Amino acid sequence: MGRFFDWIDTRFGVRDPHRRFLERPVPEGLNYSYCLGGTALALFLISAFSGLLLSVYYVPSELEAYKSIMRIQEEVRLGWLIRSVHTWSASLLIIFVILHAVRVFVSKAYRPPRELNWIAGVLTFILSMASGFTGYLLPWDQKAYWATVVGTSMAGTLPAIGRILLYALRGGPEVDGTTLIRFYSMHVLYLPLMMALILWAHAHMVKRQGISGGL
Repeated sequence: MGRFFDWIDTRFGVRDPHRRFLERPVPEGLNYSYCLGGTALALFLISAFSGLLLSVYYVPSELEAYKSIMRIQEEVRLGWLIRSVHTWSASLLIIFVILHAVRVFVSKAYRPPRELNWIAGVLTFILSMASGFTGYLLPWDQKAYWATVVGTSMAGTLPAIGRILLYALRGGPEVDGTTLIRFYSMHVLYLPLMMALILWAHAHMVKRQGISGGL
């Protein structure tokens, strides 16, 4: 890995411009719990890359969505593996975001000047849950359909904005093809883009403020 990185460095010159980021002092007392955030970032990248591969074969329509999932599972070479990697990385992402938030709370790393980093973590958790919810509908089977009916109905019970939110999510009074397209758009475009921006801001603040002390 060192020789490979040296080879890359001689061609692209990545070491010197990023020396301040790659060679940073860390406080004493750190342990493996400080790797939870980095693990969550790696899982996000794996989930995004596997999702891009799945999008080549997935068709977001009422008639073709379920068939395309079966085609990925049974006909596409290694399709079942890529779909499993996508599902597991997305699920583990939520778990590691929660564990990372628990570590930050226990070590009191949410206090000033790192309060914005705490807010970024909360937003990352919300976006992870939203991504999981929108992705759950994409197989377009009975379980996905009724889970979305229940989930969007719960959003519709909110006072004042419930009905507006229900129509915004479903694209109408019922869960149908319009809902599928909306969820697909949010799942593959808007939510990953917002997640990437939040994670960039999070990493930038960690780089600027440094790592908080050990537990």
